[in-house]
Amino acid sequence: MSRPFAPRSAPPSSSFVRVNGKIRAREVRVIGVDGKQLGIISLGDALTQARANGVDLVEIAPNATPPVCRLVDYGKFRYEQAKKDKESKKHQHATRVKEVQLSPKIDPHDLGVKIQHAVGFLCEDMKVKVTLKFRGREMAHTEFGFQVVQKFLAEIVTYGHPDFAPKLIGRGINVMISPLPRAKRAKNPRQEVNGEFVSENHAPEEAAATPQPHGKPVKVDAPHKPQTDNAKSGDFANNPFTHIELKS
Repeated sequence: MSRPFAPRSAPPSSSFVRVNGKIRAREVRVIGVDGKQLGIISLGDALTQARANGVDLVEIAPNATPPVCRLVDYGKFRYEQAKKDKESKKHQHATRVKEVQLSPKIDPHDLGVKIQHAVGFLCEDMKVKVTLKFRGREMAHTEFGFQVVQKFLAEIVTYGHPDFAPKLIGRGINVMISPLPRAKRAKNPRQEVNGEFVSENHAPEEAAATPQPHGKPVKVDAPHKPQTDNAKSGDFANNPFTHIELKS
C-alpha cells in the first residue's frame, strides 16, 4: 500500500511529486495525454482515466485550486523534468568570490603583489573581497587603514569598481569589488605564455640570435681552449707541485 504522505524522517524536497494514490485532493483539474484539458473531475474518475490509458496521474501544480494533474507516464515525466533542470543550469552563472587580505603596515611590494592577484581575479570575472584587519593599538589610527584601501582601489579602477564604500566593521575594513564589463575593462596585464603568466612589459627572453635554417637548431661549439702539457698528461691544469723535483 502506497503512503499518501512523505515520511517525516525525510527532509522536505522541492522535487517531491505526488503520483496516483498519493494525491490528497478530492477534485483535480486534469490534463489529458494529448495535452488538452479535461476539466475538473473527482480524484477517483481521474485515476480511472489514468488506468484506462495505461499512464499515471501526476500532480504538477499542487498549490493551484484545485490542484492540476496530468495523465503521463511517470518515468517519462521525470526524464523531462531532469532534462529541463539540466538546461536551466547551463544558463546559470555562478559568481565566485576571492578574498584579499591587507594590513595597515603592508609593505609596498606586498601591496603590489596583492593588486596583481586582484587584477587577475577581476579579469576572470570574479568578485574580490578586500579585508584589512587591525591588531592591537592599530585601532587608534584607522585612517592609515583607509588610506591603504583607497590606494588599493585606485590601482584597480580600470578593472573593477567597489559595490559600496569601504566600511569599518569590528576590527577591520571590508569592501567588495565587482569586475567591470569586458567592453569597458582594461586588458589583463599578465598573459599566459607556455602555461605560465608573464607580464606584457617583460616578454620571455628569446634564444641567442643564431641562424636556424629550416627551423632546425644549429649546434654552436664552445670556444676551443688550448690544452697544456699537464692537461694532456692527465694531471691537474693548475697543479702547484708540477715544478717540484722529487729526489730519489
